[in-house]
Amino acid sequence: MKLNTLGLPLKETEVLVTELNILLANFQVYYQNLRGLHWNIRGKRFFDLHVKFEELYNDSQLKIDLIAERVLTLGGTPLHTFEDYVKNSKLPIGKNIHNDEEAIVLIVNSLSHLLKIERVILSQSSEINDEGTNSMMSDFISEQEKTIWMMSAWLEQEI
Repeated sequence: MKLNTLGLPLKETEVLVTELNILLANFQVYYQNLRGLHWNIRGKRFFDLHVKFEELYNDSQLKIDLIAERVLTLGGTPLHTFEDYVKNSKLPIGKNIHNDEEAIVLIVNSLSHLLKIERVILSQSSEINDEGTNSMMSDFISEQEKTIWMMSAWLEQEI
């Protein structure tokens, strides 16, 4: 079995890079959705949600950078064009959303989709003892699960 300079198997690491790039594309769409929600939200909850959406997109921006840097660390090239993001993302586009509940539902659904991708990556990285990717995915998963719980509580819905 051929190993890269990190001691990880080449073939499996290439598969992992592909999955990380898919996560990157989905995160970019999620980030842009959050920007749109931040700009377009209206109503009596404007002040609270405007700030919350900014907090979420700033966090997403940090995660996007971490994902891209992990792709580079593993020897890959991060996706970096809007064409690549749209092609590789399965997230719905949140266009012209002004309603608070519609916005929160979009966030919950988007995070649920991101979690699915992250769990696949976590499983794959665990199989090859890639602790760097494991740690990053574990951190993302625990934070996003908490956000889903909080957003679901706001919506008065069960998880």
